[in-house]
Amino acid sequence: MNTIKVAAKSRTTAVAGAIAGVIRERGRAEVQAIGAGAVNQAVKAICIARTYLAQDGIDIICVPEFTDVKINDQERTAIRFVIEKR
Repeated sequence: MNTIKVAAKSRTTAVAGAIAGVIRERGRAEVQAIGAGAVNQAVKAICIARTYLAQDGIDIICVPEFTDVKINDQERTAIRFVIEKR
């Protein structure tokens, strides 16, 4: 499964559209964010995606978890949001 990666400068509506599209297609999406700004954008995007999906009668749940990622040979802690249909 492809992970939707969110940065602090990501457009929330664009990320929300990507989340909604993946949920409609596969029923499950993963979003990854590193840093407070990116996590903020990810949470807002998930909220917006929920409103997009509600129009189609789809409700979602979100389970956040920590994950370690390697960037430029450095270990970083990221937040991964697993989003599924309710």
